[in-house]
Parts: sequence; structure tokens; C-alpha cells
Amino acid sequence: MTFPSILRAPSQKHQGRGCGSSNSMVVSDMDYKVVFAALETVCEDNISILCGPSDLPYGAVARRLVTCMREIQEHGRSLKPVIASFTAVFHHYDFDAQTPGNGYRTLAKVLLSCLMHIIHKGRYIASNYNSAFFRVDHNASEMEAYCSALCQLRALLHLAEQLINDNGCGELYSMQDGDMSRRFVQEYSSMHKACFYGRCLGFQFSPSLRPFLQTVVISMVTYGETYSKQQSGLGLAALSLLTSGKYVIDPELRGAEFERITQNLDMQFWKSFWNLTESGLLSGFSRIASYPVQVNFTLTVPPVTLHLPLASDPSLTATVSPPIAHWGPGPVHMRLISCELREGQASEELLAYSRSDPPPITASHLPWVQTQPRSPWLLIHFHGGGFVAQTSRSHENYLRTWSKQLSVPILSVDYSLSPEAPFPRALEECFYAYCWALNNCHLLGSTAERVCLAGDSAGGNLCITVSMKAISSGIRVPDGIMAAYPAILLTTDASPSRLLTLIDPLLPLGVLTKCINAYAGADSQTVQMAAGSGSLRALGRDTAALLSDLTQGASNWIQSYLDPMRTTGGVRSLSLAQTGSAGGATRGTPASASATHCGGRVDYPEGFEPLRSECLAFVRLTSCPVIRNPFVSPVLAPASLLRGLPPVHIVASALDALLDDSVMFAKKLRDMGQPVSLTVVEDLPHGFLSLYQLVKETEVAADICVEQMRIIFQRGNLRKRPKLGETSPSGSQSG
Repeated sequence: MTFPSILRAPSQKHQGRGCGSSNSMVVSDMDYKVVFAALETVCEDNISILCGPSDLPYGAVARRLVTCMREIQEHGRSLKPVIASFTAVFHHYDFDAQTPGNGYRTLAKVLLSCLMHIIHKGRYIASNYNSAFFRVDHNASEMEAYCSALCQLRALLHLAEQLINDNGCGELYSMQDGDMSRRFVQEYSSMHKACFYGRCLGFQFSPSLRPFLQTVVISMVTYGETYSKQQSGLGLAALSLLTSGKYVIDPELRGAEFERITQNLDMQFWKSFWNLTESGLLSGFSRIASYPVQVNFTLTVPPVTLHLPLASDPSLTATVSPPIAHWGPGPVHMRLISCELREGQASEELLAYSRSDPPPITASHLPWVQTQPRSPWLLIHFHGGGFVAQTSRSHENYLRTWSKQLSVPILSVDYSLSPEAPFPRALEECFYAYCWALNNCHLLGSTAERVCLAGDSAGGNLCITVSMKAISSGIRVPDGIMAAYPAILLTTDASPSRLLTLIDPLLPLGVLTKCINAYAGADSQTVQMAAGSGSLRALGRDTAALLSDLTQGASNWIQSYLDPMRTTGGVRSLSLAQTGSAGGATRGTPASASATHCGGRVDYPEGFEPLRSECLAFVRLTSCPVIRNPFVSPVLAPASLLRGLPPVHIVASALDALLDDSVMFAKKLRDMGQPVSLTVVEDLPHGFLSLYQLVKETEVAADICVEQMRIIFQRGNLRKRPKLGETSPSGSQSG
């Protein structure tokens, strides 16, 4: 399928204050007009063929297709003027003219992607309906699924129209309009979403990523089905793998079950699922596929008071206390990765901090390995995972590559996770690790002439807030920040890109709000000291039970085919006739579930209502004031806390639900005169760094991140940092 030039690849060339391409995310008048004209033609052709005189034996299925094509035609005619109005105004919401990218552009692009799939499928049906090998029921189900997706996208675009009308020109968020945010959350709770996780899964992303997304969704629903059983970790994953057959052959069941899981399973499920990447088996595969490094071991730094020179007067010192939030002083865990062995990295002083017992065998014991001099650069990394999951181990695949490409030692911080350790514990530990690294850079193989902070998602938030804390403490600020798709507004405020949480398989709103609540401390969970590597030891124990679980899983898998109506974990496969064409959706009515106690209902155009889910989601809005703390949501920080930040290089994804967070933050820094750049990559989901080496597109995006860090390290002259209370005189692009 050939798409019109709706989107083009981003340029790596820096232009003005932003990074991007003038061709990226361009939806021209001709593009959308051609797409809608093609859609109209395809609908007319199919209706004419299927309604005309013929001897086709399709009967009821043909009538289903005709009904579906007429619905698609009606949606298309209603949506064309909406896209025309978006095209006329969405450039006002870009970071700058050289960096087109915002949620309104993305919604238009996603809609056109859906229409292109419908056009492609419609042309196939019109050309092959007479073929002996034409699978009429399959093609009817495919078209019905995309019709359902188109209906829901029409509802999202209507919500986006309301955002345009309610917000000021150029504003992507309405921070004071709590009613709009409540209406959005309520619509998410009641709207049908399963169609986006079944046959239409990942239609908006790069085609090469779709098989991976299907694997993730199938893994998640099978893992969720067996989650309540008395097993855990890798053994549970093995059992899930062998009971996944029904979700492979039944996309409607897969979509419905995924919708149920994302809406209603608790935080412990998500922590457990995401932490499967920590298992020895999966991390072992990752290490095999990534660059070999000569230094890779974990450190535990005891909680002692640190003393650092003041940035304004190095003859004076600032005192930095160890992390104390929630359970008092405790150690901070981190991992050192270096592609080459450098001076200090094999010292007894550093190995005394090692977590492993006995201490790791370093490359210094190998006679052919030469110790290199200390690097002038140091990269400090904070991993992503929604503040609730993963460690540096999950991110080793790209960290090893970064160390090789940049020839720099990397210190990755394993901060304590929520909900057991809510804000501000993670921030305190990351700030303490930063300060410890400045004082002990000689042990890490660096002279720390240039220090860069890097992180993705939650880690991007921590890069910015650690730098804010350094400014307020008066100590040295890092020389630059590379933040990939950072989570820097931890509220449920509505924005056009956040409407994507209704269709995103990797960042649905139900999961996003669970992570926000956990980090804000809104979850009613006993706060206790993190177990450190205990979860990894538990996963290691599960490996011993793998063979037994595989056997049991194979037995259950075979039984599911011998007895199709056999339920496993309380889930029964429903036929299309039982669930309806949309896989469990119902047609909404003006008096449907959208009218509730939470701020009223959305007024859709007359005669239109989105599909409603049979099972409403419970989305807990965060009312805790912590989420508006500037050290939790830096987008909301006053200028006094942001002034003095180092150059910030943001790499965002056009299809990420958090895109608007990055655009608004970059605008805010630029308007303050702070050095900032924004790059928007195309066709990739949130978390693309974790998909590094999976497809070519993610490798290109990861290379862009590397280039931003290289810019930070290679800047010829150190930026003169203003003293506290002074205004930075420069607002130029850092690159």
C-alpha cells in the first residue's frame, strides 16, 4: 500500500531553535482531498458491485459489507470538513515553522492512515470478490473493524474540535478547564476501544512494528488471563505463551480482553508484566544482540552526606543529604557501563561499592585489555518505566550502544519505584546519585568536564527535575539534557495528543492514570523500603520452574482446542454473532453511558454517537495536589525554577500521547530565552528506545538521540551559567 505524502521522515539538521524538517507532519490540502475522494470512489464501487445483479453466493455477508461501506461513506463525508478546518489552523500549535508537530496534526494523520487502510481493503474487495479464493467473511470482518475504528476516531476529532474552541490560540492544554478533562476521561471510560487492539492493531504505526505490537498485545492478554494463578515471573509468562492460541486466531476476543485488562487490572499486574524484561532469559538475549562492553556492574552507594562546591563560588560548599523520603536514609543503586576499561573503573575503591558477591571480574584481569585514560565526558542516565517498573537492566541494549558510539562511561540510576516509593523518593535518589557522580567521577572513568543527563519517559522527567534541584541547591548544573518522549505533565488534563490514549496499545489512559496515581502517592499502598534486586532474584527462581510450567501450559493449550468453550481464567471466547460486529461494542444513544455524574456528556453532532463499551472502565482522576508540584510536572514550573537550566534537547514521537507535553515545554523554555531544541520523529510509539534494534525506524530515532548527546558533549565553550537570581542572557539554540 502506497500512502500519499502525508508524513515524511524527519531531518536531523538543526534549524533555528528547533530540530526537525519542514516536510515532516505536513498534511497538505491536496493530500487530504485526494484521500477523501478516493474513499468516496471506493465506497461507491463496492456498494455498486455488491448491490448489483450478480450470482454471488455471499448473501448476508454481502449485506453486511454494503451496510459497512455506507457507514464509512457517511463518516467520510462528515469528517472531510473537520480535517479541512484542522489543516487551516494546526500550524499555530507547532513549536516553530521548522518543527511541525502537535496533537492536532497527529490526529489528522491517524485518521488519514485509517482511511488509507479502508481504501486499500475496499479496492482489494472490488477487484477480488469474484475470485474462488476470496474470503468474504474475513474481508467483511476486516472492513467492519476499520469502520468501528473510524467511528471512534470521528468522536476523538469532535473532542479535539472542542479543545480548539475552548483553548487559546497556540495552547494545547486547558489547564483551568477541569470540566473538559473530566468529560474526556468519562468518554474514555465508556467508549469502545477493542477495535483498536484487534484487527486494526497498530495501523497508525510503522508497518514493520505491527508484528511486534501484535506479539505484545497477545502476550499481555494471555499473561493477564493467568495472572491470578499461584505463579509469578517467567514461569507465568511461559504458561501464558502456550495458552495464547485463541488470541492469535480470534482478533475480536483479543481486542475485548485487552480492553478489559487495560481498564481494570491493578498496578501490580502492570509492574509484574513490564518487569518480565528484567528476567535473566530476556535480558540475556538483549545482551547477545547489543554491543559488548568491558565494564558492566551494579553499585550500591551508602547514604552519607555529600559536600559539593557552590557553582557561584567554588570556595564555598553546599551540603547534600542522602534520600530520606518515606522511610529515612537508604542506599542508592546504580549501574556503570563502559565500552572500554578506563582509569578508576577497576579500582578497589569503586569495587567496594559493588552489589555482587563476590565482586565482579572486570576486564582489567585480562592481559590483552589496556586501561584507557579517563574520558572528559560523563553520561548519567535515568530509565523510564512510568515511575513504577523496570531498572537499568531493561535498558542495557541501547545504553551499551550509546557507550560505544559516544565513547563515554554511563552511570544509570536504579531509583526506587512507585507505588511503594512515591514522590519525592525517586527524585531524591537521582539527585543524590548525580551529586555522588560529580564527587566520584574519577572512579567512574571520567574527569566530568562535560556531564550530560539522559532519560526516556519518566527518566526524562527526572533529568529535568534533577537539574531544577541542582539550580535551587546552587551546585553545578549538568551541561545538557537529552530527554526522549519525557513525561513532564503528570496530570489528566486533556490535550489533542492525549486523546490518542484511547487507541494506543502501549500507553492507554487507564494505565497512564495508574502510573500518575502511584507516583503521586494516591494509591493506598504501604510505603516500605524497596527490596533492591529482590525482584530480580525472584525472577531468577522462576527460571527453575520453567520446564514444569511449559508442560502445564502445553496441556492447557491443547485442551483449549479440544474444548473450544472451555474457559481459562474466567474468559470465554464469544463469536461475532454474540458480541456484535465491533467485538463487544454497542451503539451509543443520546442517553447512553456518556451522561454521568462526572461533568455531563459530550454533545456530538446530531445523528452521531460513538460505539460504547459493554463494560465501563474505572479511571481514577488524580485530585492529589502533588501532581501540580513543579518537581512532579515541570511544565507547570514557574520561570524562577526553570531559568538557568542547561540546553534541553527533547526527542518526541509524533504518535506519542505525550507529544503535546514536549511541545508546550519546549515553547515555554524558548519563550523564557532558555536554549532548547525539539525533534519529532514519525510513525513510532511511546517507548521507542526500548525497541531499539527491532526495526530500522527505531534505530534511526535512537541515532537522533545519540546526536543530541554528542552536541552537548562537543560544544566548544562552556555556557556561562547565571548566578542564582540572574536572568540567562541567551535564548539561542544550543546546537
